[in-house]
Amino acid sequence: MDEDPAQPVPAREFLDRCPTAVAAKLVAVVKAVADAPPPAISGRWKREAMHGDMNGFYEVRVDGPKRHHYRLFCVLEREGAKVGLGGPSLVVIAGKDKPFRTVLAAADYAEVRHLGREYLSHIPRSIER
Repeated sequence: MDEDPAQPVPAREFLDRCPTAVAAKLVAVVKAVADAPPPAISGRWKREAMHGDMNGFYEVRVDGPKRHHYRLFCVLEREGAKVGLGGPSLVVIAGKDKPFRTVLAAADYAEVRHLGREYLSHIPRSIER
Protein backbone atom coordinates (compact mmCIF):
# COMPACT_ATOMS: atom_id res chain seq x y z
CA MET A 1 0.00 0.00 0.00
CA ASP A 2 1.48 3.34 -0.97
CA GLU A 3 0.98 6.30 1.33
CA ASP A 4 -1.60 8.97 0.50
CA PRO A 5 0.33 11.50 -1.63
CA ALA A 6 -1.07 14.32 0.51
CA GLN A 7 0.67 12.93 3.60
CA PRO A 8 4.17 14.19 4.45
CA VAL A 9 7.14 11.89 3.83
CA PRO A 10 9.73 13.01 6.41
CA ALA A 11 12.69 11.18 4.86
CA ARG A 12 11.95 12.60 1.39
CA GLU A 13 11.51 16.10 2.82
CA PHE A 14 14.85 15.80 4.64
CA LEU A 15 16.69 14.61 1.52
CA ASP A 16 15.16 17.46 -0.48
CA ARG A 17 16.62 19.96 2.04
CA CYS A 18 20.11 18.43 2.00
CA PRO A 19 22.85 19.78 -0.26
CA THR A 20 22.69 17.84 -3.54
CA ALA A 21 26.03 16.06 -3.02
CA VAL A 22 25.08 15.05 0.54
CA ALA A 23 21.69 13.68 -0.56
CA ALA A 24 23.40 11.72 -3.35
CA LYS A 25 25.89 10.19 -0.88
CA LEU A 26 23.15 9.29 1.60
CA VAL A 27 21.08 7.61 -1.11
CA ALA A 28 24.15 5.79 -2.47
CA VAL A 29 24.93 4.32 0.97
CA VAL A 30 21.30 3.26 1.48
CA LYS A 31 21.23 1.60 -1.95
CA ALA A 32 24.56 -0.17 -1.36
CA VAL A 33 23.38 -1.53 1.99
CA ALA A 34 19.95 -2.48 0.62
CA ASP A 35 21.49 -4.30 -2.36
CA ALA A 36 23.74 -6.42 -0.13
CA PRO A 37 22.23 -9.62 1.24
CA PRO A 38 21.45 -9.06 4.96
CA PRO A 39 24.40 -11.07 6.33
CA ALA A 40 26.75 -9.08 4.08
CA ILE A 41 25.71 -5.70 5.45
CA SER A 42 29.08 -4.89 6.93
CA GLY A 43 30.76 -2.07 8.78
CA ARG A 44 32.46 -0.85 5.62
CA TRP A 45 29.36 1.22 4.86
CA LYS A 46 28.77 4.45 6.71
CA ARG A 47 25.93 3.00 8.74
CA GLU A 48 25.58 1.67 12.24
CA ALA A 49 23.02 -0.28 14.19
CA MET A 50 21.74 1.93 16.97
CA HIS A 51 21.39 0.93 20.62
CA GLY A 52 19.35 1.77 23.69
CA ASP A 53 16.16 3.71 22.96
CA MET A 54 17.03 3.62 19.25
CA ASN A 55 17.41 -0.17 19.09
CA GLY A 56 15.97 -1.44 15.81
CA PHE A 57 17.13 1.56 13.79
CA TYR A 58 20.17 1.91 11.58
CA GLU A 59 21.86 5.26 11.12
CA VAL A 60 23.43 6.23 7.79
CA ARG A 61 26.05 8.95 8.30
CA VAL A 62 27.44 11.46 5.82
CA ASP A 63 29.44 14.59 6.52
CA GLY A 64 28.68 17.62 4.41
CA PRO A 65 30.21 21.05 3.87
CA LYS A 66 31.98 22.53 6.90
CA ARG A 67 31.83 19.09 8.56
CA HIS A 68 28.08 19.43 9.08
CA HIS A 69 26.65 15.98 9.89
CA TYR A 70 23.68 14.45 8.06
CA ARG A 71 21.92 11.30 9.28
CA LEU A 72 19.26 9.00 7.86
CA PHE A 73 17.42 6.68 10.22
CA CYS A 74 16.37 3.38 8.68
CA VAL A 75 14.63 0.15 9.61
CA LEU A 76 15.79 -3.18 8.20
CA GLU A 77 12.79 -5.31 7.20
CA ARG A 78 14.32 -8.78 6.90
CA GLU A 79 10.84 -10.29 6.53
CA GLY A 80 9.64 -7.61 4.11
CA ALA A 81 7.62 -10.06 2.02
CA LYS A 82 5.37 -10.73 5.03
CA VAL A 83 4.47 -7.04 5.34
CA GLY A 84 3.92 -6.18 1.69
CA LEU A 85 7.41 -5.03 0.70
CA GLY A 86 8.19 -7.85 -1.72
CA GLY A 87 11.26 -9.00 0.17
CA PRO A 88 13.97 -7.83 2.57
CA SER A 89 14.07 -4.03 2.55
CA LEU A 90 15.94 -1.15 4.12
CA VAL A 91 13.32 1.53 4.75
CA VAL A 92 14.34 5.14 5.37
CA ILE A 93 12.17 6.59 8.15
CA ALA A 94 13.56 10.09 8.75
CA GLY A 95 16.62 12.28 8.54
CA LYS A 96 18.31 14.78 10.84
CA ASP A 97 21.32 17.04 10.62
CA LYS A 98 23.56 18.70 13.16
CA PRO A 99 26.58 20.95 13.33
CA PHE A 100 30.06 19.51 13.87
CA ARG A 101 30.75 18.23 17.40
CA THR A 102 27.17 18.47 18.59
CA VAL A 103 24.59 15.85 19.47
CA LEU A 104 21.01 15.51 18.39
CA ALA A 105 18.46 16.47 21.01
CA ALA A 106 16.44 13.83 22.83
CA ALA A 107 13.37 15.30 21.10
CA ASP A 108 14.94 14.55 17.69
CA TYR A 109 15.40 10.90 18.61
CA ALA A 110 11.87 10.78 20.08
CA GLU A 111 10.48 12.08 16.79
CA VAL A 112 12.34 9.39 14.83
CA ARG A 113 11.05 6.68 17.19
CA HIS A 114 7.49 8.02 16.82
CA LEU A 115 7.77 7.93 13.01
CA GLY A 116 9.22 4.42 13.22
CA ARG A 117 6.35 3.19 15.39
CA GLU A 118 3.85 4.76 12.98
CA TYR A 119 5.52 3.06 10.02
CA LEU A 120 5.61 -0.33 11.76
CA SER A 121 1.92 -0.08 12.74
CA HIS A 122 0.77 -0.53 9.11
CA ILE A 123 0.43 -3.92 7.43
CA PRO A 124 0.91 -3.81 4.56
CA ARG A 125 3.60 -1.20 5.12
CA SER A 126 2.91 2.29 3.86
CA ILE A 127 5.85 3.54 1.79
CA GLU A 128 6.89 5.93 -0.97
CA ARG A 129 9.05 4.26 -3.60
